[in-house]
Amino acid sequence: MIRLKLSVDLDYEIADQTADFIFNIHAAHTQQQLVVDESLGLSQNVQGQVDTDPTSGNRYLRVRASRGPLRVSYSATIDLQHHVADPAQIAEVPIAELPTRVLGWIYPSRYCQSDRLLKLAAREFSQLPWGYSRVQAIRDWVLQRTTFMSNSSDAHTAAVDTLIEAAGVCRDFAHLMIALCRAVNIPARFATGVDYGADPALGPTDFHAYVEVYLGGRWYIFDPSGTAIPMGFVRFGTGRDAADVAFATIFGAVSSSAPHISIAAVPNADGQLIIPQHTDRALSTDA
Repeated sequence: MIRLKLSVDLDYEIADQTADFIFNIHAAHTQQQLVVDESLGLSQNVQGQVDTDPTSGNRYLRVRASRGPLRVSYSATIDLQHHVADPAQIAEVPIAELPTRVLGWIYPSRYCQSDRLLKLAAREFSQLPWGYSRVQAIRDWVLQRTTFMSNSSDAHTAAVDTLIEAAGVCRDFAHLMIALCRAVNIPARFATGVDYGADPALGPTDFHAYVEVYLGGRWYIFDPSGTAIPMGFVRFGTGRDAADVAFATIFGAVSSSAPHISIAAVPNADGQLIIPQHTDRALSTDA
């Protein structure tokens, strides 16, 4: 079992009398992701309310803060006990057999315009054997044709823009892969969290966006940006695309600085230090 310890510090300056915040920075509870302990700190003397969405499992922190500085600090210890499988044994689920709860992940969304990529996806991927390997081929296609470039996109950049510009950050890689999966009727969703093992050359540790694809009755992890180690992903939230799982949504006149995030592997309950590593096995933390 992998045990990771993480911390997130967010700093804001509120210009209005009050401002409202909705944060998605709490680690999710899933079948294979256990929150061992966690703590939340708010620099102002205000109450934060944490609610869990009954459908997605995303945990949202709501805060109403007053004029002046606000620091939000979250820390947690997480145990990851991945479901590990042989990719060659993982099949796609035909549309007729998809659970009702999964159907929403095959439709276009704001940043994943799969309906505009139908011809491209059919040309590139329809002739490939169905299964995990086809999704891996989509992931590799996105990685090979897109350059990771900081500050190359903004809040309006969608999958088709990334396809044209052939550059982006993890969010953009994820949107493009999701759109292509949905274009060939494979359910895929946007996942956010913090990743262990990102290349330091890319800058300080940050929030990470990746992809979960529904195959063989489970959600399997894929990292189309190739910048981190999927075995070290701690999930915060999942959604149709980035619009559903922003780490902070702000209502009011507020300025902010870059988040400060850290994550490290620590000894687990058995005293073992297990370091996340790359693997050719399929990984899942949610059914």
